[in-house]
Amino acid sequence: MSSMNCKQLAKMTSTALAAVKERADEFSALDAATGDGDHGTAIVSALTAINRTAQEGKELKQSLNDVGFAAMCESCGSTSTLIGAFFMGMADGVDGEELDAGGTAKMFAAGLENVQKQTKAAVGDKTMMDALVPALEAMQANTGDGISAMLKAAAEAAAAGAESTKDLVAKFGRARNLGDRVIGHLDAGAVSTACMFAAFSQAFEDE
Repeated sequence: MSSMNCKQLAKMTSTALAAVKERADEFSALDAATGDGDHGTAIVSALTAINRTAQEGKELKQSLNDVGFAAMCESCGSTSTLIGAFFMGMADGVDGEELDAGGTAKMFAAGLENVQKQTKAAVGDKTMMDALVPALEAMQANTGDGISAMLKAAAEAAAAGAESTKDLVAKFGRARNLGDRVIGHLDAGAVSTACMFAAFSQAFEDE
């Protein structure tokens, strides 16, 4: 059974970077409907820094810390802050170099906990949390099936969560000023988060 380690982290970040690059224009178009229209550029910039740092990592815990810091050093507004906090927080949940499904779920849960220290946004607020929280809940519910199956469940939950934002009113960011006018539009951050989890799952499919 495959395990989470520094090599797998690097594979996950490279797969995620390729995935968001491919859809960057889509993310920016979604963001333009309710926000600044720069989310595609921002998420690519943050993940470029993340992936570059992950490829140099030697120890999982230290690599996650370095990856998070690299993202936070990018000037991508809230995108770099939150995704940086996610990876840096994951380091707090690492207690070895080879993690099983339970250990991997704990690692991701620590990442979410750190994001929640940076934002009061919750499920239903039309933000990345609408994809991130369901993904992490799915991971916790599927630890017994191995990392690959667990990440697949997380990706599916994140996709469903992102889709749910179409019917929501925004409570954060520029979009909150638009009231009901944002209904019918997907949240760019939730969609890019779902894309990232799909890439994480893909990185483990061949293991």
